[in-house]
Amino acid sequence: MVNGRVGFLGPEGSFSHEAVASLGAGEPVAYPSIEDLLGAVATGEVHEALVPLENALEGTVSATIDGLVFDHDLVIRREVVLAIHLHLLARPGVALADVTLVRSYVHALAQVRTFLHHHGLASEATASTSQAAREVAGSLEPWAAVGSALAAELFGLEVVARDVEDHPDNATRFVLVGRGAIAAPTGHDRTTIVCFQDADRPGSLYGILGRFAARDLNLTKLESRPTKRGLGDYCFVIEFEGHVADDVVADCLADLEAHLARVKFLGSYPVTGEGAGARRDEVSARRARAQAWIEGLRASVEEP
Repeated sequence: MVNGRVGFLGPEGSFSHEAVASLGAGEPVAYPSIEDLLGAVATGEVHEALVPLENALEGTVSATIDGLVFDHDLVIRREVVLAIHLHLLARPGVALADVTLVRSYVHALAQVRTFLHHHGLASEATASTSQAAREVAGSLEPWAAVGSALAAELFGLEVVARDVEDHPDNATRFVLVGRGAIAAPTGHDRTTIVCFQDADRPGSLYGILGRFAARDLNLTKLESRPTKRGLGDYCFVIEFEGHVADDVVADCLADLEAHLARVKFLGSYPVTGEGAGARRDEVSARRARAQAWIEGLRASVEEP
């Protein structure tokens, strides 16, 4: 449950605003940058913040992952996956044929390349999709913005062309971050950690991954990040199925901590998306059957 002030990447009308509204709780507070967002959580200015972590087309959001890895000691408590549908927005009375310039966030422009090329439209990057919508709404020029339906509603724009994204299956994964407390296990969870090596030597990554394989822990993402201490010096961000409250996960983390220079824990949190609830029910049922089996075996042990 989300309570208190929840920061998001503003201004109002951004996809981050849509994502934080989907939480259905807390007081949304807009911040101009991801760095400001994470800093506000770290200082207690807001209780939590919803930050974009990964886009299906553009990949990892570097400002978010680097802020969590290097700049702040925060934990991921929840994830939100938002389907991204981009629309061409303009002031009332401006038709597609009238548009002379399209403004939006650089990632959004990258996701509508085919549409822009087909219509011969020039583009210009802004700090966010919602900033573009605000600027278009306040200009007398025949400009358009690429943004969300929420932005059109907030800034009094009309949808000139709907669903102009090149790839209809685009989505962004957001994570809710806070201080201290780790989310309770649900039976279908994901854990994120960062592994720092004391030296770069042959087989070092294999040694890390082998500890997961030996415990039958399924990795869902592996990414190297520069440590900012020189070329060739990398750490590894690893996501895998399971919760730190699970004995096998705790054993794996303890093993890694004992053999690496450092392991940073970024959180254990419920997996979301299609089928997540059914998967949690399935895992819970399997664990209940396994526990019943073990109890049956122990009941058959003879007294000494």
